[in-house]
Amino acid sequence: MTSHYDALETRSPSGREADLFARLPGVLAAAAKAPAYAERFSGIDLTSVTSRAALAKLPVLRKSDLPALHKAAPPFGGFVSPPAGSFGRLFTSPGPIFEPEAACDDPWRGARAIFAAGFRPGDIVLNTFSYHLTPGGFIFDTSARALGCAVIPAGPGNTEQQFELIEAYRPAGYSGTPDFLKILLDAADKAGRDVSSIKRAVVSGAAFPKSLQEEMKARGIDAYQNFGTADLGIVAYETAAREGLVVSEDIIVEIVRPGTGDPVAEGDVGEIVVTTLDPHHPVVRLALGDLSAVLTGPSPCGRTNMRIKGWMGRADQTTKVKGMFVRPEQVAEIGKRHPELGRLRLIVTREKEADAMTLSAETATPADALREAVAATLRVVTKLSGNVTLVAPGSLPNDGKAISDERKND
Repeated sequence: MTSHYDALETRSPSGREADLFARLPGVLAAAAKAPAYAERFSGIDLTSVTSRAALAKLPVLRKSDLPALHKAAPPFGGFVSPPAGSFGRLFTSPGPIFEPEAACDDPWRGARAIFAAGFRPGDIVLNTFSYHLTPGGFIFDTSARALGCAVIPAGPGNTEQQFELIEAYRPAGYSGTPDFLKILLDAADKAGRDVSSIKRAVVSGAAFPKSLQEEMKARGIDAYQNFGTADLGIVAYETAAREGLVVSEDIIVEIVRPGTGDPVAEGDVGEIVVTTLDPHHPVVRLALGDLSAVLTGPSPCGRTNMRIKGWMGRADQTTKVKGMFVRPEQVAEIGKRHPELGRLRLIVTREKEADAMTLSAETATPADALREAVAATLRVVTKLSGNVTLVAPGSLPNDGKAISDERKND
């Protein structure tokens, strides 16, 4: 059995990087035809954006900002230049955010993810993601059909009718949330229905804890996690190596310091930022609000693209202190003003029935003068007073947290 979807998955990392960044200026030029991107790129020589360092200088587009942007300039906030009618399907997701689907065979770039989970041409797949208004059902439907699979468009719920379909068509594969897979299996056991044909699964859209992974394995189902969004489709996918998630081809993933567009050191936890290389519908530096970290080296499965650890929490740690919002980007600004500092964490607590905050900062050169200077910068940037504690490099957790609000535990 072929182990890889195509030769792109096993090319040299340097070759892939060269290809992606050779294509990027043309994609940026296509993006700049949309008025919102044209405004963002004003004064930037897009032909010079041929490296990760150059890309990191472009502004990020926060997914959390999309609902307001789409409402102000419907339907796509001015970030899409082709008319809505040039796309294949048009969706919405909570916000609301509006997403177009390209009119091509694998618009959400998911066929290789399903292949990595063991699906093959001719397989039958029970797809239980919703087909109603949101793109989830179609992301996995089009991905499976691009691979050559037949799809049962089941959607979620209605387990009794799903049992009839499973017993009639005998699907080998399942796509949907891990939660609904358990519901389906438990209901089948209770009703005495035969769903034993399902041997493989691709799951997304909800947590897939180790306990549930082990349960699926014990029930004879080989389940693989996918990470994706309604805006982008499949961003990264699990392989038989079971060591992180491999980034999809034809996209660029960056891990940045939360609240900024600044890349973190390899291995550090940060926010996932994605750029797609589809000239018809480019997405440039979309900050997803999700945390992850890069795993070093290629996957043992032979795929050579970047690997990420998977979903590690949310990046938006904005909190209110003494009636004022404090944001991760403000913590990052303090670090920029004091380059001798490493990781920073602002800890918010309650002391004597009042909000209090302490900035812990890693540094190899602790001194009273530095602590006082950082405390002054903290006041200037946040408009709030707080304590500063200087700690040794490596003392703070590598979890992507810039702000830790500990008041809820008081």
